[in-house]
Amino acid sequence: MAELPSQSRRRKAWRLSIAIALAAMLALVAPSAPTALALPGDPAPTNAEQGMVQIKTVVQYQGVVGFGAGVVLSPDGIVLTNNHVIAGADTINATSVGTGQNFRAQLLGFDRTDDIAVIQLLGAGGLPAAPIGDSNQVAIGEPVVSLGNANGTGEPISREQGKVITTGANIAADDDLTGSSEQLTGLIGVAAPLRPGDSGGPLVNGAGQVIGLNVAASVNYRLGSPTGKGFAIPINRALAIAGQIQSRTPSDAVHIGAPAMLGIGVGTAQQSGSGVVVRDVLSATPAEQSGLARGDVIISLDGVTLNNATMLTAVLDRHYPGDAVDLVWQDRTGHQRTAKVTLAAGPGG
Repeated sequence: MAELPSQSRRRKAWRLSIAIALAAMLALVAPSAPTALALPGDPAPTNAEQGMVQIKTVVQYQGVVGFGAGVVLSPDGIVLTNNHVIAGADTINATSVGTGQNFRAQLLGFDRTDDIAVIQLLGAGGLPAAPIGDSNQVAIGEPVVSLGNANGTGEPISREQGKVITTGANIAADDDLTGSSEQLTGLIGVAAPLRPGDSGGPLVNGAGQVIGLNVAASVNYRLGSPTGKGFAIPINRALAIAGQIQSRTPSDAVHIGAPAMLGIGVGTAQQSGSGVVVRDVLSATPAEQSGLARGDVIISLDGVTLNNATMLTAVLDRHYPGDAVDLVWQDRTGHQRTAKVTLAAGPGG
């Protein structure tokens, strides 16, 4: 997970997160029984629902439970979802909408920049996979339905009907859990009010095919967009990233496996000059072992000068558990300190 902002959980307590490479949030899922989509001209849209999973995540240090959706790519349980749905989760559980089976899930990898993650349902087999369309063929004005779980687990699947209004939308996405900010580009914009719970679910065309992966605001994940509009990552782009993750080919954007963790929470307040303020240090973590304390200011990590939490997250994303990095910080007395720290494995299911 990445270094966090100082927010209050449900506006009451500091929202703090482990310093790992992930942009965390907890989004939402689809309910249990598949039902038909009310999309004109769609002969068998329930296939898209059957190829969905409900995702439930637990972030133990915060005591937070989150829900989100995912798209089944293969019968053996490879699932595509948003990174912010599963980021920071100690436990990831998924339920197949098509079969009703429950699975423990493991993070295979993620791309924070494009908000994509791939998880593996452990022990899965014979699951119905979602029918995939071609997002390059999406046309302005065509009718679509976004599937998700804005109604909550155990309730009917949420279906937000609308039409495509753009194929190149750019929006800002702020992660309250990590304090980082990303720009999501080239999205499919729809005139449909996506809600928390729709994240990670499929955007379905009139042929019942998945043409996009919903991106919706949630508890920690906020979109800089007007209400009444929804956005989805084009499925062609999402599948290309998923293929890179499945082939275990890392890059500057794609991280394979569990994130690397430092083990701190950081403040959301803007700081003058460089540095990231430490708001919390988690026990038994590299940060605690190095001597970092609440109120210290991290100046650089791995030789990279840090100006904000987003930069800290980016540095951690390039590393893996077991990597040794140089940490430079200023303690509360104003003295500069240095340490070599070995990054730990962060949450990943």
